[in-house]
Amino acid sequence: MSRLPTPATIDAAPAASRPFLEAVKKQFGVVPNLFRLVSNSPAALEGYLGLSSALDKGALPAPTRERIALAVAEINGCDYCLSAHTFLGKRLAKLDDAEIAANRSGASNDPKADAAVRFAAKVARERGHVSEDDVRAVKLAGYDDAEVIEIVQHVALNTWTNYINEVAKTDIDFPVVSVRSAA
Repeated sequence: MSRLPTPATIDAAPAASRPFLEAVKKQFGVVPNLFRLVSNSPAALEGYLGLSSALDKGALPAPTRERIALAVAEINGCDYCLSAHTFLGKRLAKLDDAEIAANRSGASNDPKADAAVRFAAKVARERGHVSEDDVRAVKLAGYDDAEVIEIVQHVALNTWTNYINEVAKTDIDFPVVSVRSAA
């Protein structure tokens, strides 16, 4: 059971959060528990959705964004996000089981995506303290400066969702996938 209240419906959320939750429902058809939980703070919900929406318009393709989310969730030990991104990875990004397993290990079976996921995993594990060689490797794989920045932003955004879900112990409303081991 969640440690923080999760409004059961959009109408039970703070009034300032309701338009954001309606937009989530329009996009996904449902409002996952994470969004309803975060709706307790309209400012936090607006910030989360704003950054997420901005990054969706970035250069990184959706499958790479899901790969990063899977790697970061595994590193941070977040069952909620691992469950959500396994579901989204399969349904929306069309990642297969072998790719999801590689992503959870901080890698990818796609050569270019592998560089992004490895870099993202290093950023997450090292809390941003990566080497010149780490940056050089991701750039040699074909990622430009803007994409490197987006990779770091995806790590940050996913780390935030991992942390809020772990603090709250958000009830998982996706098919449950458990982390193998927290880093």
